[in-house]
Amino acid sequence: MKQTIVMKVSMPCQKCRTKALKVVASASGVNYVGLEGEGKDKLMVIGDGIDAVKLTNCLRKKVGYTEIVSLGEVKAS
Repeated sequence: MKQTIVMKVSMPCQKCRTKALKVVASASGVNYVGLEGEGKDKLMVIGDGIDAVKLTNCLRKKVGYTEIVSLGEVKAS
């Protein structure tokens, strides 16, 4: 089951954004990682079998404040 996770992450500088993207991209099952939102403060993750809670906790340890905004299933078209 493919799923989409949108997380709000505190990323005040470019170094923080790079670190957050590396942490998410290294997680197992991740197919796509992208920045979205007005201030590029949200991470959109698409993948198969991703544990959202583990990923959020890992981001909190390595980057800073993180919260899950939405979690949903990707609809096949």
